[in-house]
Amino acid sequence: MDKKNSLTLWDNANVIVMAIKSFQAPRSVLPEKEISLRVCDYMTRELITFRPEQSVEEVIITLLRYKISGGPVVNERGELIGMISEGDCIKYISEKRYHNMPCSNLNVEGRMIKNVGTIDGNMNIFDAANKFLTEKRRRFPIVENGKLVGQISQKDILKATIQLKSQNW
Repeated sequence: MDKKNSLTLWDNANVIVMAIKSFQAPRSVLPEKEISLRVCDYMTRELITFRPEQSVEEVIITLLRYKISGGPVVNERGELIGMISEGDCIKYISEKRYHNMPCSNLNVEGRMIKNVGTIDGNMNIFDAANKFLTEKRRRFPIVENGKLVGQISQKDILKATIQLKSQNW
């Protein structure tokens, strides 16, 4: 008898050896569900965008109304030309206040960040998370064929990881 699959019992100085039967059923391999880890599957597609000719005051009102911290600036063809954020608006207000000038007649084009880093929609979300850390940004736009198609934020990355928490990364 195989000692690995046996149990030894002691009963009044008698040794009783019993075989142990394995009750483990054969394992069946279930097909794994295809898990998407691409940015394009977690990005926001319906964006609040701004135009270069809009006033900074309009941007501030929109940021507050929709509880967002910034957004892309697009031209009439839907091409990304910049980003504007709460910080850009605060800087504008601070500079105008410092010089004791009215806060009007300056548009988004004069306050937006023009050199905007983007992320490829096919990038892995964990690579995107690393890019957030290294570039210290809160959001990245996604551009396809020259047009803005979406945006991924740090919050979108967090939502993706919660959706995937039961999976092996």
